[in-house]
Amino acid sequence: MWNTWLTRTLNIDLPILGAPMGGRAGGELAGQVTAAGGLGMIGAARYATAEWIDEQLRVIRAAAGEDAPLAFGLQTWSLADSPELLDSVLAARPKLVSLSFGDPAPFVQRVKDAGAVVISQINSLEDLREVEAAGVDAVVAQGGEAGGHTGRIATLPLLQEVLRATDLPVLAAGGIGSGAGLAAVLAAGAQGALIGTALLASPETVGPEYAIPALLKARSEDTVYTDVFDKARHQPWPENRWFGRALTNDFTARWHDGDGVDASSGSEEAVSAAYDGAIPEIGVVYAGQAAGLVDEVRPAREVVASIAADAESRLRAVAEVLG
Repeated sequence: MWNTWLTRTLNIDLPILGAPMGGRAGGELAGQVTAAGGLGMIGAARYATAEWIDEQLRVIRAAAGEDAPLAFGLQTWSLADSPELLDSVLAARPKLVSLSFGDPAPFVQRVKDAGAVVISQINSLEDLREVEAAGVDAVVAQGGEAGGHTGRIATLPLLQEVLRATDLPVLAAGGIGSGAGLAAVLAAGAQGALIGTALLASPETVGPEYAIPALLKARSEDTVYTDVFDKARHQPWPENRWFGRALTNDFTARWHDGDGVDASSGSEEAVSAAYDGAIPEIGVVYAGQAAGLVDEVRPAREVVASIAADAESRLRAVAEVLG
């Protein structure tokens, strides 16, 4: 029924990828997205280990079946220091690997040689040129509405720029939390979408207990683009990628001054000393501006199915606009 580069290339039913959210998207969440007809990505963040990858493989196979297709998202900037992480990912024979937030050139051919499709999330045209030169198969235009580490350009302007600037297949991410959002980016020319925040209230996510209640209370305006949580947790993201979108809380109210290089009002030592991730009013919950669309706990499979069904209905209705 769906016919996009993404569905054809990966042989999946729906043009939906589960975003590889570090610390939130493990095997259970990825497995349920895959079972719904999309393809769920396991978020293998910098602090992941080979043992963790093995455990998530057991989980996803239990959730989606022994033969379930596998996909992983890796933080490219940290792979040089963690080569064993890529080793473990490729040993699992994934169908797709996302190499994002850094130049993927040193790793692209090795991933392709392992039989996987390679995509990269990009936040600017400069990023696009870098990943094109590296030889990726497709790009993800990730707008600043996205949760977690992202850029400053909104999804719709970025998507339009990228579609005009490349012949590669383009996916979209950032702020896509309903069928209307999926239909919009597909109508614009995207070949599929990454869904992240819309899945964060699903019981299959991992993370602190306070994360889901905090998201359910949040409105779309209750997020902030900030570096305070990287400073607090000594996360060594490259300086030009050091900002992430998170839910506002008491910690951001105290330490976040505004967008820019000097977004935090204190030194890394002071910010870190004040941080305690076990306290709900202080701990980080990375989430995007689609937070206002998430108002109940729903299984990931149900979320994905409903987004796809609503998008299909809307696209059929849009076709009628042209008579």
